[in-house]
Amino acid sequence: MKEILAIIRMNMMGKTKDALIEAGVVSMNAVACLGRGKGLVNLSLLEGAEKGYEEAITQLGQGGKLIPKRSISIILPDKLVKKAVETIIRVNKTGKSGDGKIFVMPAMDSIRIRTGETGQSTLDGS
Repeated sequence: MKEILAIIRMNMMGKTKDALIEAGVVSMNAVACLGRGKGLVNLSLLEGAEKGYEEAITQLGQGGKLIPKRSISIILPDKLVKKAVETIIRVNKTGKSGDGKIFVMPAMDSIRIRTGETGQSTLDGS
């Protein structure tokens, strides 16, 4: 059982949701969030800030603003993880900075509150 956390562009949410449903992944959570990747940060300023140089810290604060994104969380049985990740990449990849990022993490358990049922049977594709 794994959790997929995907950060994507706001305008790609509908296409991503539809593609995941077609792939057999219907259960997900999505929230609006703000963020930025390293593409908007001057790495030499970041290194200077890490070393404690006041000028670098000041200039770094003026850098890239946080951009509206969408965060999707999906818990899946292992057998659907690859298909879900490939689907998210296929729909969201433009080759430009800001396409997003996907994290795949272990999920220890799943509990359906209504019935108390636990484990794999509470997930899509089980």
